Order: sequence, then structure tokens, then C-alpha cells
Amino acid sequence: MRGSLKLFTWFGIPVHLHWTFGLIFLYALWVGHANELDWIGTIWLMGFFIALFTCVLLHEYGHSLTARRYGVETRDIILTPIGGIARLEKMPEKP
Repeated sequence: MRGSLKLFTWFGIPVHLHWTFGLIFLYALWVGHANELDWIGTIWLMGFFIALFTCVLLHEYGHSLTARRYGVETRDIILTPIGGIARLEKMPEKP
């Protein structure tokens, strides 16, 4: 996908980070500064975002690996600030 950075490939499925994902980290820095958090608090906030999107990534892999079981391949997974997208080649004929 245009405007995204390839992070890695896992289980044969490429994972991309959309350019707007950087806004999450800028937001974390801004919130840390606006609430007068020290650097430790800001790092904890960024750690929260990393943990959150690790869960989103695992969720999207759940979609991808289930689709693979039904014979549908996944082109890639894209992480965006509002969640993840597992882009499937097609929809399965029967669920």
C-alpha cells in the first residue's frame, strides 16, 4: 500500500505501518507535555500504545490465519491509528 512502511513478514504475511501511525506517537508526546508528565510517564504512555497495537496486530493475524484455513490468502496487514486491516485476496465462499 502506498504511504506505508513494511515492518516485517510473519507466517508469510507482510505487515505494514501506515504513515499516519506516527501521529499516535506525536499525540503521546503532546499529552505527556500537556499534562506535565516526566519522561517516565511519557514512555509509559508510548508503551501503552505499543501494547495496544500489538493486540490489534495479533487480532488481524487471527483473521488472516483463519482465512488461510478456508483457502483464502492475505495480501498484507496494515496498521493505522484507528486499527488494523487484513487485506484478503477474496471472501471465502462459505464461512
